[in-house]
Amino acid sequence: MIKSKITPCLWFDDRAEEAAKFYTSVFKDSKILETTHYSAETPSNKPLGSVLTVAFEIEGQRFTALNGGPEFKFNEAVSFVISCKDQEEIDYYWEKLSAVPESEVCGWCKDKFGVSWQVVPENIDELTSTEGGMKALLEMHKLDIKKLEEANKGGD
Repeated sequence: MIKSKITPCLWFDDRAEEAAKFYTSVFKDSKILETTHYSAETPSNKPLGSVLTVAFEIEGQRFTALNGGPEFKFNEAVSFVISCKDQEEIDYYWEKLSAVPESEVCGWCKDKFGVSWQVVPENIDELTSTEGGMKALLEMHKLDIKKLEEANKGGD
């Protein structure tokens, strides 16, 4: 099995397997690769045999989900960008991933596990290259390509 040179590791308390199954259900080109379990040799207070890690792949990018305990929580300092080809794709990912309405801003959303996502059109740099485009983006929650295009045409 070929491993990615860089693999993001997502730290969960005890929901790694649930998260990996969720993400692989949301993204069409994805799969669970491997699951490991806590053993007597694993230093932890987790029950023997419970899930330790789940390796999964989304669109060719490998991830590891780790049940490490309650010490760490996700925050917006790290997010994953989903580059979408059209509004239908933006709507799809937003519907599946956005679970915390108060965290929605400028195309960013947070899923039910607390992981942050940026759901953006493929040409986001072009659409926000003018003052009008950037101003429109800053006023949106879920991005609307048509409104960004209209605002971008308005120029600087």
